[in-house]
Amino acid sequence: MTGTDMLEPARPTSTARAGRRTRGSATLVVGCVLAGAIALLALVSLFWLPYPADDTSGGRLTGPGGGHLLGTDKLGRDLFTQVMTGSRIAVEAGLGSVLIAAVIGVTLGLLAAFAQGWLDDTLSAFLDILIAFPTLLLAMLIVAARSATLGSAVLAIGLAQSAVVARLVRILAKRVLAQDYITAARTSGTSWPRTVLGHVLPNIWPTLVVNLALQFGLAVLAEAGLSYLGLGAPPPNASWGRMLQEAQATFTTAPAGALAPGILLVLLVIGVNLVADGLRDTLDPATRRRRT
Repeated sequence: MTGTDMLEPARPTSTARAGRRTRGSATLVVGCVLAGAIALLALVSLFWLPYPADDTSGGRLTGPGGGHLLGTDKLGRDLFTQVMTGSRIAVEAGLGSVLIAAVIGVTLGLLAAFAQGWLDDTLSAFLDILIAFPTLLLAMLIVAARSATLGSAVLAIGLAQSAVVARLVRILAKRVLAQDYITAARTSGTSWPRTVLGHVLPNIWPTLVVNLALQFGLAVLAEAGLSYLGLGAPPPNASWGRMLQEAQATFTTAPAGALAPGILLVLLVIGVNLVADGLRDTLDPATRRRRT
């Protein structure tokens, strides 16, 4: 065995590659089941709820049973109805924030990737400032300018996440633009829009999709935090964060009011993170190269 052979890393065996693919597939399936179950609950809430959101006829802090699957809160509202409404708000917050972050982030990231010299430095510094800007403070500013609504929370979270997405897109796009085939395409007269659509986006979208999946989970947590502080969807909208805030004073006597939204919040975030891990195993080009 030569010195070069000793320094060369061992290539994974077919058994190891098969095991890695199996773990990635299992992770993706488990994540889809967890996140899909809560998404289904959110979808059902659009068409059916056990009780009206503002119905307070159930009695204060009653236990599970008697027509109330999880019991009632301190105002007599059905907890299962609130949990279903909260799932819809969580999914809407995640999707809305990710959509805003994707549109703004991809646009800024591509502009920064094509920029040169002082313009590149300026855009990079601007993105760093946005990333360092606290989401909560941004939400307070937007709420002060508008009102405490779900839309304000989603806008604040989406703007905060757009800087993270933009920086990732900038890094990935610059790597693609540095390749020789991009230089050859530009020399042959290929326009910048065709370069972006034909070469840049197809090469960065696997990593970008994984990052956006992770941003979805972070957006759900951020919305719950803002609602906990009273900066999210106002009553009678039952955000999970607002439910946690309202139930903390009665946790010892009626724990379901805090446990139900808390457990679902954790399960949704875990499910989305597992989906992101599974997507990374199947879509990330670097992972695919390691498997070959």
